[in-house]
Amino acid sequence: MLFLTSCSSSSNEDPVKDQDNDGIVDTQDNCPATANPNQEDADGDGIGDVCDDNTPTNKKPCENGMADGFPCNGYDLLLNIPVNTFNAAEVNDSWGWTDPTSNKEYAIVGLDNGTAFVDITDTENPVYLGKLPTPTISSDWRDIKVYNNHAFIVADNNQGDTGHGMQVFDLTRLRNVTNPPNTFTADTHFTDFGKAHNIVINEDTGYAYPVGTNRTGTYKGGPLFINIQDPKNPVSEGGWGTDNYSHDAQVITYNGPDTDYTGREILIGSNENEVVIVNITDKSNPVTISKISYANVGYTHQGWFTEDQKYFILGDELDEQKFGNNTRTIVFDFSDLDNPKQHFTYNGPTKAIDHNLYVNGTTLYLANYTSGIRFIDISSIESKSITEVAYFDTHPENDNANFNGAWNVYPFFKSGKIVVSDINRGLFILKKQ
Repeated sequence: MLFLTSCSSSSNEDPVKDQDNDGIVDTQDNCPATANPNQEDADGDGIGDVCDDNTPTNKKPCENGMADGFPCNGYDLLLNIPVNTFNAAEVNDSWGWTDPTSNKEYAIVGLDNGTAFVDITDTENPVYLGKLPTPTISSDWRDIKVYNNHAFIVADNNQGDTGHGMQVFDLTRLRNVTNPPNTFTADTHFTDFGKAHNIVINEDTGYAYPVGTNRTGTYKGGPLFINIQDPKNPVSEGGWGTDNYSHDAQVITYNGPDTDYTGREILIGSNENEVVIVNITDKSNPVTISKISYANVGYTHQGWFTEDQKYFILGDELDEQKFGNNTRTIVFDFSDLDNPKQHFTYNGPTKAIDHNLYVNGTTLYLANYTSGIRFIDISSIESKSITEVAYFDTHPENDNANFNGAWNVYPFFKSGKIVVSDINRGLFILKKQ
């Protein structure tokens, strides 16, 4: 009763006192002695979570270098949903969607046998909404991107599957799910192509680019051009295949330092043994601008531009296995697209293989397989210096150069939630401390 009295209004209390300086006066603060400006109260008992010993929580803070058994530095674990929840054997890719109407946040999780959709708006009460099954056999490789409130999904299979095509799923259907988890059907199943290793989307133009397609096809595994401006009615508009198989790519509407290409649609392809730069503005006449390779190529895997589109940051997937080096990230200077140059090389602290990486602001988010997610400050990239500032290891067993652990990271939610898809342990949601 004494605590309740201290939290309620009375004529003897200072109506503007704020002893914890969190911007909430004590008479209205559900935990007046401990700062909690957002007034979180997960169990709705009127006592703020930060001072409620009985609050149930999925959140596992990173304390003394560990969060629920996972090595960490600087990031808390908000949520972990294991693979078997999705009735799958393995997890692969991941992406995210923010509902523009409600601002709810959804994780989209690639599985060996389909795609899962999870409402992560409230990580204390996540909702596994359902699963879109694969239209063909299971695959270790599935890839997802989002455009205009639709998910576009492709899959690859090294056992000869050629029939997957592209599934299109209207994400607004997630607003009205009853009795989850549901088994969903695709809104469109586009079959102008079969397998694809990845899919790239330029949201500015409304084009999707499946890459890693059939090596014996018309474009030899190079990117296909698909108009998705009407998402449920995709239209093929050709492709590009004059160079090597494209494993992955980034496509942008260029606004970087090379003014010769301002406003042009530029594809950066990670093509197994080199990086290619292609002007794909005219879909009927794509033009190779330049290409660049580097020493000790293992497998030119995937990369991402810095925000100013001056530097391109690349991961080589197999060099750790082939050459025994620590995780290697190669930085290129693309200030002149006709004459790209290698800027410098960064080596991480472990022997783990690097997989997908993305840039948001001045942070590089690297899915690093057995060493989890590495958070790298790239604010001094121009002076050839980038620095790991945090990590969360989703695979605590080891940091060996093998294919377990963190496959992908999605760092683009405005809330700061970080989606991680781990092959063996499922979906992780992290947040910076």
